[in-house]
Amino acid sequence: MDFNQNNLNRSTSPYLQQHHDNPICWQEWSKEVLEYAQQEQKIIFVSIGYAACHWCHVMAREAFSDQQIAIFLNQFFVSIKVDREQRPDLDHYFLAYLQQTQGSGGWPLNVFLTPERKPFYALTYAPLLPHHGLPGFLEIVHSIKDFHDRNRPHLPAYALEIQTAAAVEEAELVAPLLTHLTDSHGPQFPPATSLLFLLHYYEQNPQQKMKEVIENLLEIMATRGLHDHLQGGFYRYCVDESWTIPHFEKMLYDQALLLWVYSAAYKLFPKSAYKTIIEKVVICLEETFLGDGLFYAAHDADADHEEGATYLWTREELQTILTEEEFQTMEETYLLTPNFEGKIHLVKQKWAVLPEIERKLLQYRQQRVQPFVDKKYVTSWNALAGIGLVLASRMLNNTLLAMKAKLVGMSLLKKHYINGKVVHSSYAGKLQEGEFLEDYAALLLLATYLSEEESGYLDLIKELEEKLSSFYFNESWIESKTADFMALPAASFDHPYPSPLSLAEMATVRAKIILGKEYEPGEYQHSVEHDFFNLATFLRNGNWHLIHGPHRIQWQQLPLNCLQIQNKIIQNCYKGGCEIFKDVTALLAKVR
Repeated sequence: MDFNQNNLNRSTSPYLQQHHDNPICWQEWSKEVLEYAQQEQKIIFVSIGYAACHWCHVMAREAFSDQQIAIFLNQFFVSIKVDREQRPDLDHYFLAYLQQTQGSGGWPLNVFLTPERKPFYALTYAPLLPHHGLPGFLEIVHSIKDFHDRNRPHLPAYALEIQTAAAVEEAELVAPLLTHLTDSHGPQFPPATSLLFLLHYYEQNPQQKMKEVIENLLEIMATRGLHDHLQGGFYRYCVDESWTIPHFEKMLYDQALLLWVYSAAYKLFPKSAYKTIIEKVVICLEETFLGDGLFYAAHDADADHEEGATYLWTREELQTILTEEEFQTMEETYLLTPNFEGKIHLVKQKWAVLPEIERKLLQYRQQRVQPFVDKKYVTSWNALAGIGLVLASRMLNNTLLAMKAKLVGMSLLKKHYINGKVVHSSYAGKLQEGEFLEDYAALLLLATYLSEEESGYLDLIKELEEKLSSFYFNESWIESKTADFMALPAASFDHPYPSPLSLAEMATVRAKIILGKEYEPGEYQHSVEHDFFNLATFLRNGNWHLIHGPHRIQWQQLPLNCLQIQNKIIQNCYKGGCEIFKDVTALLAKVR
């Protein structure tokens, strides 16, 4: 490999491909590149981002396209670009370093390492030129080289700290979680894992305050700026406390998790609004994410280098497109006042669906420049989308959605389960190297849900459970198995996306239940940070009905907290005990 040129055109990442025209001699992270840096005794510059990241694009246009910066970096540094969605292990490690040294984190995540791979400085976005008190990037890299050359012998090694979570009693879980969900400040991410835990907990322990918090959040996400009211689906987060202005990127994992959330909510609180949200998320997935049997990773926040350009309106534009009567009707539902740099991002003032008006505006919007689509397939995210489709099929009694979930599972097995190994991602038919905990866990979890719909998955569950267990060492999970990086303790932070550790815990306990294996009760951990883990523990501790029978029972007849297992005997295991019934009617009379 010629390290004196930009080699990102070889990458399987659309994000890295976006940087292959930069004058910086970018490389991908690999043993070969790292050994070259050590051999040449050059500082390693690692820049981590993802294709839908607005500030990553800004830095690419500014600092990373500047010739002076490129000349300096190419002479004294080995520069490495990393797609955080492809390398969650590297992202986990360096993000922890950034947060520990700077107090907060984000992307682009820029880290500087010694030739021996010891991180010694990290920062996020930096402007090309000094701006608002921030130094320009060229000044920064000059200072970093000078600091490194003067202090290299004394720079300490960095080891990822293993956070030992304290056990929490079940009675202590809900109050702090409700407080957090009602008093949150700053950016508003959809709290999918928190809502999943609360929904399952509420069914068994109904409380009015819990119901109010759940329904209020579901309404806010459905009516305000997080939701794409025309296409369906959700943006990644809102930048303000009032949930008005989103960061316009759309991620597959958000669609998957919120499909799961609204499906569970519809089971407990059968509101027509929730049903509509479910149906529109499915439409969004199929019309804007679906590739060849799998779903793409993300949609960019920008279009034509302008954040949100595809989604914004002027009042005059709306009046031109709509008839006078349609505009009046729309104004009764939507807040049609400028809220984003003089333009209007559509936010509803009440829940209502305007099918003809919204379809008309969507058709007009589709003629605009559309955001870039990151067309790589990520295994874990697709598995979660499959689970979301399973839950939607159950709650809407829609067998077509169950078939779609099965097709996602089949596509994952065909495209990403190669020679006994689960591939993390692929792009344009090229497979990524390395194995990751989250993919084995999520694929096993999907298999357990599909097994409740039809027979034929037991061998796969046994196989994947055994392979998943190989990530468990010394009573702890590891993040990945790769040839170019160390084994790390698995990430455990669940907000807003389930951590690899929590996915592994949930997949393991469900697999053991289905396979009839023994498993131990678990201890809860602090709310907010560990809500998906606590959901797995809630199951592990006997709070779900484990229904055995020769035939699948219609899900509408069963509780949300329920898992079905094919068995000749009709029985329900719950709260540590099992009861056998003569027929399904007798079982349902007891379960209800």
